[in-house]
Amino acid sequence: MINSEKENYSAEIENCENTASVAVIGAGHAGIEAALASARCGIDTVLFTMSLDAVANMPCNPSIGGTGKGHLVYEIDALGGEMGRAADLVTLQSRTLNLGKGAAVHSKRIQADRKKYQLIMKHTLEKEKNLRLIQAEITDIITEKISSERQKIVGVKTKLGEIWKCQKVIICCGTFLESRIFVGHTNYEAGPDGLLPAKGLTSSLLEHGVKLMRFKTGTPARIKRDTIDLSILEIQEGEEPIIPYSSRTGEDELDGTRQIPCYIVYTNQNTHEIIKENIGKSAMYSGQIHGTGPRYCPSIEDKIVRFADKERHQLFVEPMGEDTEEIYLQGFSTSMPTDVQMKMLHSLRGFENAQVMRYAYAIEYDCCDPLGLHPTLEFKGIEGLYGAGQFNGTSGYEEAAAQGLVAGINASLAIRGREQLILKRSGSYIGTLIDDLVTKGTNEPYRMMTSRSEYRLLLRQDNADIRLSEIGHDVGLLSDERYEKFIEKKNLIEKEIERLNKTNLSPKFASEFLSKIGETPVSSGVSLGDLLRRPAVTYEALAEIDRNRPSLPRAVKTTVEVTVKYEGYIKKQLSEVRRHEALEEKVIPNDIDYSTVKGLRIEAMQKLTSHRPMTVGQASRISGVSPADISVLLIYLGLK
Repeated sequence: MINSEKENYSAEIENCENTASVAVIGAGHAGIEAALASARCGIDTVLFTMSLDAVANMPCNPSIGGTGKGHLVYEIDALGGEMGRAADLVTLQSRTLNLGKGAAVHSKRIQADRKKYQLIMKHTLEKEKNLRLIQAEITDIITEKISSERQKIVGVKTKLGEIWKCQKVIICCGTFLESRIFVGHTNYEAGPDGLLPAKGLTSSLLEHGVKLMRFKTGTPARIKRDTIDLSILEIQEGEEPIIPYSSRTGEDELDGTRQIPCYIVYTNQNTHEIIKENIGKSAMYSGQIHGTGPRYCPSIEDKIVRFADKERHQLFVEPMGEDTEEIYLQGFSTSMPTDVQMKMLHSLRGFENAQVMRYAYAIEYDCCDPLGLHPTLEFKGIEGLYGAGQFNGTSGYEEAAAQGLVAGINASLAIRGREQLILKRSGSYIGTLIDDLVTKGTNEPYRMMTSRSEYRLLLRQDNADIRLSEIGHDVGLLSDERYEKFIEKKNLIEKEIERLNKTNLSPKFASEFLSKIGETPVSSGVSLGDLLRRPAVTYEALAEIDRNRPSLPRAVKTTVEVTVKYEGYIKKQLSEVRRHEALEEKVIPNDIDYSTVKGLRIEAMQKLTSHRPMTVGQASRISGVSPADISVLLIYLGLK
């Protein structure tokens, strides 16, 4: 048996009274979805957290969704996850980003009541059958050898010395592993929001052969609301109506929700000068921080250095909750000393007298190299050990929740003796996220964006349920009742599309309508579907000439409009998917010796040996493996 203290746990594991089929380490956004997925699939599950008061904590921005991230939330809900429903219940403001662009990149983002979100999620966990929520720190994983190269999970050990016997373990420890806070030249061991760091588990993982990396992230200061002159800032109101994330939320349930405005402020020349004069005091630029930070969410001092030609940077003033005066200043993340933070803050228009309630900080932490994971999120060398969330090298609550959900589903499927779930990148952003991680790896905190997917016209927010609900029902997360409602919605969409395409108008009638909206008239009969395909024509505008229009839910009308309007482009993307899926279906034997494959370049042989791709399609996406290498591989496997 292998363990971090070189003890023999055999007898203790054999006679252990503490047992669970699945143990989840960490009750952040990944851990919550993992534990709920496992428990809701009927599996005896235990969820460990270092603090019950930090369950579902939002240590960074008080929001859920955003570009690409909103898609993940819809997909989590479609599979039967919890994040979307909880987000709906705590919405302070809702906005859809990128409305000036095509439907593929429309992304919902809400401001969340941070504390209410925590309370709702904690209570949801507490009420769940088959799930125990326990405050305890896990310091060791316990395995037994099953071959010279493989181990399997048999248990975990807590800091208090308790042994828990389990078949599967999912690590969702976020940014807590050996975490260290940095503010100027001061640094100390701590987790986010001043919580304790996770000590011990890192050494246990290393001794079990898990390859780890060191990453960094950070957060802005929190400001007292009544010390900001909001009256002179640019206001940002919410949208009406609020479109819910979750199919469990009634379409009109959020109508009339009182939305709290956000505001926009900009850095200025004075702000930039203060940062430049004190750049050496930043933990990032003084050489103290060695972890890699997120490219797409840099600190403000990093922005000033990297984008020296920009005269100003946009910052967002966002509420933390209904019952708190704390304000979050998105875009102003920093690791500057506290006195410099105050000067920077007071240089902003409207913030001349601002008071800080919590200072900004940077945080460094350990995470795994995701190249060591299968697409199921199980570790390649340790049977029954899964990773999810920021532990896998990602950033963001949404990316974490998505991975936690998949890890929880797969742990439960393995225990039930069923085939593991691997989501295709052509079918979901979650599939894209996981495929990117396990195929390409990451050298910085990975963030989901719509540009990550080559199939983004197919992977829209509005059709997440059409793409994934069947899977959610099959694995046991979507109830029969929810699935039947989904089928009803799907049927409404199909019938309405058929009706639009079959309802023909005379040239005269159609031309009168088109002339009114400044569109070119037609000389022959045309269907409602043909009219809708015109860029200037919307589904709502057609109501004027559509005499037999049925009363449909908003969500149905949205999907109908997008599906009809982009029909040609969608067909092209589906054709691309079919071509690529041919490679995804070509399985590579796990025991293949790439050094015997004649014609493979040395780099390709080394990368393929290291990554051990499961399919030819996955192999084709590995950096350093060329199309010529794939041709050689196909010939070797007798697949070409």
